[in-house]
Amino acid sequence: MPSEKHVYTVKTSAILDDVFRALTLKRKLERGSVDPADAEDFVVGRCALADEETVAEAARRAAQAAPVWRRFPLERRLAVGRGIRERLRRHHAHFVDLLIAEGSPRSLAEWQVAGLLEIFSEETLQWCASQMEQQIVRRNRRMTVRRVPDGVVAVNPPQNAPASSALFGITPLLAGNTVVVRAPRSAPLGVMYAMRELVAPALAEVGAPPGTLNVFCSRPGPTLRSWLDSPHIDDIFFTGGVSTGLQLEQDCVARGKKPILELAGNDAVLIWRDADLEAACEALVECFFGSGQICMVPNQVLVHPAVADRLLERLTLTASLIRPGLPEDPGALLSPVLRSERFFRYVQDALEKGATLVHGARRLETDGTPSDTGLFLEPTVLRVDGLADCRRIEAVAEETFFPLLPVIVPEPGADDDLLDRMIAHVDSNPYGLRNSLWTADERVADRFVNEVSNGGLLKVNDSHIGFLPCLPTHGGTGRTGGVFGEANYPMLRTTHLQGVSRAEGVRPREAVFGAYAELAGRRPGPRTRPERVRD
Repeated sequence: MPSEKHVYTVKTSAILDDVFRALTLKRKLERGSVDPADAEDFVVGRCALADEETVAEAARRAAQAAPVWRRFPLERRLAVGRGIRERLRRHHAHFVDLLIAEGSPRSLAEWQVAGLLEIFSEETLQWCASQMEQQIVRRNRRMTVRRVPDGVVAVNPPQNAPASSALFGITPLLAGNTVVVRAPRSAPLGVMYAMRELVAPALAEVGAPPGTLNVFCSRPGPTLRSWLDSPHIDDIFFTGGVSTGLQLEQDCVARGKKPILELAGNDAVLIWRDADLEAACEALVECFFGSGQICMVPNQVLVHPAVADRLLERLTLTASLIRPGLPEDPGALLSPVLRSERFFRYVQDALEKGATLVHGARRLETDGTPSDTGLFLEPTVLRVDGLADCRRIEAVAEETFFPLLPVIVPEPGADDDLLDRMIAHVDSNPYGLRNSLWTADERVADRFVNEVSNGGLLKVNDSHIGFLPCLPTHGGTGRTGGVFGEANYPMLRTTHLQGVSRAEGVRPREAVFGAYAELAGRRPGPRTRPERVRD
C-alpha cells in the first residue's frame, strides 16, 4: 500500500557514536526536511507508515481470505513452516545483519535465529500437528476431536525483539488462521524483512490466497483500538507491558475476542547445596544478556545458605566478563539503555531495605569504561538475606528489565524445611514464565518438577534461555500470560476444540437409550417413532 509517511531506522552503532546527531537526523528524515541520499551512512532503511484505512483494510483482507485458507489441508499448511525454516537456513546471515543494525548484539541476534529454527523444527511442527486432530472408531461411528482455527489473528510483537517475535506470532497460519501483523515503529525493518522474504514466499509456494498474511507499520494505541473494534479480528496476540496487557485482556473479553498475552517474566533460579556452581553461574549471567531486556532471562536467584558465599564469589567473576560494545562486536552482550533512572531507583530501594551491593551499579561507556554519562549499565548483583520478606524489595517482587540480579539467601534450617520454603517461594511468584533448578540430587529435582506448577517451562541443570525442540519458548501463568496464560504454542492457542461424530446405520432411539439398556440387560427404552406403515 502506498504511503506519504515513512519511519527511518538508524544504525545503532551510529547512535552510540553520536546519539544526539543520529536521533536528530532521524527526526529530520521523518519530517521530510533532509534528503535520504544525504544520510546513507546512518540509515539502514525505511518503512511506510500505515494510516487508519490501511490498518482497517488489512483486517478486511484477512477476513476475506480466512474461509479459503482454513480449507487447505493441514499437511499443506505445515509446508509453510518448513518453507520458513529452509529460508531461515539460507538467509540467516543477512537476517542476523539486519537484527544487528537494529540494535541486537551479534551473539543475541544469532541466538534468536537459532531459536526460530527450533520453533519451526520438524519435531515442533509434528508435535503441534499431532494435537490438531485425534480420531476414535467405535462400532459404527468415527469420532474426531479436533482443533479448529479461530479465524483472523492480530499480532502485536514487542519493541525489544520484534522480528523474531513476529515470526513466532505468525505460526497461527499453520493452524488455518489468517494473520495481521503490526511492525513497531521503533524497529520495523526486521519484521518487514521476515514477513516479505521468509513467510510470504512460503505461502506463495502452497498457493495461499491474497490476504492470508498482512503486515504494516503503525502506532500501537490506535491499532489496538482498531483491532478491538473490528468485526473481522477474532484473536489479539499481544506482547508488551503487564498493565497494558491485562487491560487489553478485559477489553478483548468484553468484545468477544480471545486475548493471547506475552507480558513479563520474573523468573526464579533455585541453586541447591550440591549444584555445579560454575555451570550454574553460566546460566545465571544470562540475566545480563541484552542488558536484561529479554523477558525470559533469570530475574532472581534462591541459593542454599551452605553455598551462598561461594556462589556469589563465582557469580561476581562471571558477571564482570559480560561487557558492552557495538552490536557488530561478537563479544558484546550488553545493549544500550537509554532510560536508566528506574534501574538506579531499584538499586537504591534494595539497599535501603537491607540488601547488599555485591557488584556493579555503574554506567559504562561502549568500551566498558565507567562513566556518569554512559549508555550501558554494568551487570549488577545484589545479596538479599532472608526469604520471608524478600518481596518487599521491588527488584525481587517485579520484573526489572535491567541487568540486575538479586541473590536471595534464605534463613538457615533443615534441608527438608529449606526446600519446602524455596519451592513455595518459586510457586507463589505472581509471574510465571520460566523457572530453573540446579542440583545433583534426583530427589530434589523430582520435588521441584512435581510441585512447581507456576510457569510455562521448567528447566533442571540447563541454560535458562536456551531453546529446545517441542518445548515451549514462550508463555506462562499469572502476570506473564493473564487469566488464560499457559505455555504458548500459538498454532494451538489460536484454535478451539471441536468434537465431530460421523455415524452409519445408527438409530437415534438406540443411541439415546441403548447403552444403559445393554448395561441392564434389557431392550432399549420407550419408542419415539411410529411403527413402519405397510404399503
